[in-house]
Amino acid sequence: MNTASPAIAVQGLGKRYGPQAALKSLDLAVAPGERLAVFGPNGSGKTTLLRILSGLTRQTKGEFTIAGMDYRRDGMALRQKVGVVAHHPYLYEDLSAEENLRFYGRMFGLADPAARAEALLAQVGLAARRRDKARTFSRGMQQRLALARALLHDPDILLMDEPDTGLDQEGSHLIQGLLHREGAPRTVVMATHNLALGRAHCLRFLILAAGRIAHQSSLENIGTAELQETYQRYVTAR
Repeated sequence: MNTASPAIAVQGLGKRYGPQAALKSLDLAVAPGERLAVFGPNGSGKTTLLRILSGLTRQTKGEFTIAGMDYRRDGMALRQKVGVVAHHPYLYEDLSAEENLRFYGRMFGLADPAARAEALLAQVGLAARRRDKARTFSRGMQQRLALARALLHDPDILLMDEPDTGLDQEGSHLIQGLLHREGAPRTVVMATHNLALGRAHCLRFLILAAGRIAHQSSLENIGTAELQETYQRYVTAR
């Protein structure tokens, strides 16, 4: 049993956009090295949760810590520990693939951003396009580059919102290799509509519905059909 402090601890987290409540008093703990899939329909709060945990937006109520730290006090240190794959790829379209990664590498204070960029471009299958501007890339290629950007600084915690956006089958297979890390495993929170993707890469899942956690359970020993049935049951119940 893992008795370490949670990598991510959420208490009473809520977010409102005007009169609309996107998240309603979420409580959640993610253990170090755990991979958690967050399932839910459009409007369930998946992206809002990931944006809050990424420091891209502020919650309306509640608290959370990542690696025991709070963005309000430890924003710079936290950004060194967290990698983010968001809906938006956050690329500079007039920079080449390698220029994008070198730029972000310098922001993270990497000792050799050029070498790290070269290694990751090869890993995501973009080495041959490394000098091409990001604006010439397809959406799937931009997603590959965004995955590389998120992993530049070898983060302990990876937050991924629909990481397979635009990826073909080969690109989706890359995700497993990118999630793997020698030594201490990465903590991963993956928000996705793709039940098969979450099942393939995570060991626990939760279902968000109408801004609340409707269900959570282990993904061990659960088949595709059972997972689909469970998802439909809790989503339609709301």
